[in-house]
Amino acid sequence: MATEPTTERGRATRGRIVRAAAGLIAERGVAGMSLDDVCLQAPASKSQLYHYFSGRDELQQAVAEATCEAVMAGQATLLDDFGTLEGAERYLGAIVALQQQRQARGGCPIGSLAGQLAEHHEGSRRALVDGFDRWEAALRTGLEAMAERGVLRPGTDVASLAAQILGAIQGGLLLTQVRRDPGQMRQAADAALVLLRGATA
Repeated sequence: MATEPTTERGRATRGRIVRAAAGLIAERGVAGMSLDDVCLQAPASKSQLYHYFSGRDELQQAVAEATCEAVMAGQATLLDDFGTLEGAERYLGAIVALQQQRQARGGCPIGSLAGQLAEHHEGSRRALVDGFDRWEAALRTGLEAMAERGVLRPGTDVASLAAQILGAIQGGLLLTQVRRDPGQMRQAADAALVLLRGATA
């Protein structure tokens, strides 16, 4: 069982360990992350690592949690603006622009971890589920705001629509990464907008 730090110094040490592990996973994949390399990168001792994490699985779960937090924090302002059609267009356009900026590399940080962790550690899988749930909930909140203002047709299933939009985003990010083509995300964003406009009053 992981030990939560009670001091600023402890929180800083734990944070360094998680960031080092996340960086190594991003560079080498989960299989290529060794605890020795994490300690070297942090820097931290093995005893410090095992003080905060019982082992590799708990550290990977912490990486999953931190990744979800970073993804949600990074798009918070745009998601706050998702409650209008114009805001939804800006939000989806920003995802496309980011893929162009990154030259179609990296994909979705949460999705990339899901492919590596979901079948191997239940705690990590649950952490990733929570990340996707938070993302979907933020989209649903915006759609509910549109419904309340009469932008969406009465009776629109906003929960289903939010799930469809998130699915389009994730599919677009995956195809963009694999095909090294930001146009894949553009097509997915356009498809999400078709879904949204199809539900308008």
